[in-house]
Amino acid sequence: MGFSLLLKKASLAGAFFMSAIWFPSAQALCPAPTSKLEAVSVQRVVDGDTVRLNDGRSVRMIGLNTPELGKKGRSDEPFAMAARKRLEVLVAASDGRLGLLAGQEGKDRYGRTLAHLYSANGDSLEAQMLAEGLGYLVAVAPNVDFVSCQQAAERTARQAGLGLWRQSPVLKAEQINTSGFAVLSGRVSKVQRNRGGVWIELQGAVVLRVAPNLFGQFDLAALERLNGKQIEARGWILDRSRRAGLESGQARWLLPLTHPAMLKTVP
Repeated sequence: MGFSLLLKKASLAGAFFMSAIWFPSAQALCPAPTSKLEAVSVQRVVDGDTVRLNDGRSVRMIGLNTPELGKKGRSDEPFAMAARKRLEVLVAASDGRLGLLAGQEGKDRYGRTLAHLYSANGDSLEAQMLAEGLGYLVAVAPNVDFVSCQQAAERTARQAGLGLWRQSPVLKAEQINTSGFAVLSGRVSKVQRNRGGVWIELQGAVVLRVAPNLFGQFDLAALERLNGKQIEARGWILDRSRRAGLESGQARWLLPLTHPAMLKTVP
C-alpha cells in the first residue's frame, strides 16, 4: 500500500488522538511530501531517534539527536528514556505504520538508513520531538533539506523551556571535558584558514573546524569576521589528544562543523 493511500485510510479516532498530542505551534512544520514517501512498518523503537523496521532496516532520523541511553554500565543521559518513550507513543499512534523519506546520503557509518519519518497523518516525527524539547537539531550535509522547519520546531521548545531546555544544556567552552555531542558557547579568540580548513578557536579550550569539502555550505567571509564574537555551536566533540600530532598550545577539543545551522552568534 502506498503511503498516500495509508494517509487516506487513517481512522478518525487516530486523527483525533494525534491532534490531541501534537503541539499546535508544530502542526505546520515539516509537512510530509506524500508523493515521495515509502510506507514502512516499525518493529520497535530503539531510542529517541532510531527505530527498527520489520524489514530489518535500522532507521536513524535525520535532523534529530536525542540523549543517549546508558550502555556498558553508563547511566542514561537526562531525557534519554523520556525521548524513547515519547517516540514509542508517536509510533503506536500510527499503529506502527509510518512514511519514510530517505536522505540524499542514504546510510551512516554504522549502516543505518538515514531518513525522515512521518506519522499516518503526515506529521513529521522529528519536528514533534524537537518541538517538545526531547532532542537537539543537528544538520549534517547533504541531508539538510528540512533544516529551517526543524530549527523552528526546536525554537518552540527552547522559548517555552520544554524538556532539555528546561535548564539550559549549553556548556561554556572551558567546561568541555569529554567527547560526545554537546551544545557549547564561547568567545572566538582566533580564526584562521589553511589547507586543513577554517579553524575557529574558542578561548583556547575548543577549536571548531570547517573542512575544505564543506566550504560551499558556508559563508567563509562571515566566518573570518567571527573573531572576538560570542558564538554558540553544536556537534560531536573529538579528543585530539588521542591522535598523534597535537602540538603544545593547541586546543585539545575539536568540534567539526557540518552545516551553518550548527553555529550562530549570540548577544
